[in-house]
Amino acid sequence: MKIFNLPDLGEGLPDAEIVEWLVAEGDELKTDDPMVSMETAKAVVEVPSPFDGTIVKFYGQAGDVVETGKPLAGFDVGDGSADEAPAEAAEEPPAPTPEAPSGDAPAADEDSAPRADSGTVVGAMESSDRVVADSVSSVGGIKVTPAVRALARKLKVDLATVTPTGADGVVTRADVQAVADDPSRARAPAPAPAPAPAPAPRPAQRPAPAQATGEWEPIRGTRRTMARAMSKAQAEVVHTSLMDDADLHAWRHGQDVTVRLLRALWAGAQVEPGLNAWYDGEKGMRMIHKGMDVGMAVDTPDGLFAAALRNVHSSTPDEVRDSINRLKENVTHRAIPPEDLKDYTIMLSNFGVFAGRYATPIINPPCVCIVAAGKSRHEVVPVLGGLEVHRIMPLSLTFDHRACTGGEAARFLKAMLEDLALPE
Repeated sequence: MKIFNLPDLGEGLPDAEIVEWLVAEGDELKTDDPMVSMETAKAVVEVPSPFDGTIVKFYGQAGDVVETGKPLAGFDVGDGSADEAPAEAAEEPPAPTPEAPSGDAPAADEDSAPRADSGTVVGAMESSDRVVADSVSSVGGIKVTPAVRALARKLKVDLATVTPTGADGVVTRADVQAVADDPSRARAPAPAPAPAPAPAPRPAQRPAPAQATGEWEPIRGTRRTMARAMSKAQAEVVHTSLMDDADLHAWRHGQDVTVRLLRALWAGAQVEPGLNAWYDGEKGMRMIHKGMDVGMAVDTPDGLFAAALRNVHSSTPDEVRDSINRLKENVTHRAIPPEDLKDYTIMLSNFGVFAGRYATPIINPPCVCIVAAGKSRHEVVPVLGGLEVHRIMPLSLTFDHRACTGGEAARFLKAMLEDLALPE
């Protein structure tokens, strides 16, 4: 059997999640035929078949996270290799310990022995009716692996109604599937024990803390990538923030707020180019960019995306608006080209469309600056001995204090405020 290992689908990405197999075991494929959809770097990538041959085995199912360089699929390519698995196939990793809050996948054990019918590379692994013990959790007295729990949620099967047949009373995939296929096989859940009579209240006794009612679940897909990037940013960058208010009273009706913010970023970079830059802390070097590509933070139910708007410095307002609309459409349809998820020179977050005035946004290295716009408001302002009501937009600027001084950041923000005060 010829093993196809998961390639690096981005730049140094450690893993990817299986979204959907587009073929079945036993199917014959040609080179470059669509084989599986994988999610990584906040985009869904279709991985084609690397060989002409028959797909013999999957090394993971939908929802499983596969480490880069680990087995993804086994092929019979008709050259006599079907009966001989290469050495890397024998290095199938064991089931991981429960995931840490950061979402990083545990490292595979290089000395683990192969299992002929293990189902996944990362996640719960079943071999016949035996489940690897350290992947089993018990919630409410029900022993089940994370993968089987996810399957039950997908099939809308109450685990309390499933009769376990696995070793030590563990619920298996087959148990869940049997109830999903034939609901009459579901058993009535065990009745809850009658509550014990409450003890007489004691004047000095504090109430017992509430029990947690939620359920732990792994962080996957976009949120997994976001968690990794934010942890890296917080560990590497010396974040420092400045805040001020932009007075938009002179604006004509119908001004495009986001386009004006992007133009103001370039105005700031003309005064202090050092904030439109990258910084390499290990080498002690920085690169000041001559143009501006802005990483726009886009919020979605799946997590936060940061996609690049290219050549903001040389684009007309209409061209900038077209680029923003195209970016939002790509995010909505999860069709962002990988090259648009990197290499921006400065960052912008417009969280004020929802709520909030000021923030301390996180910089994604190697950038050294991010500007965030809060929710605008109307405020009474003293003008020439009188009072006027002006539209005010709060701004928060976070910079990497390793690469920029406080004075540079303040002058950059001042230039933004002056540009935003212009009528158009």
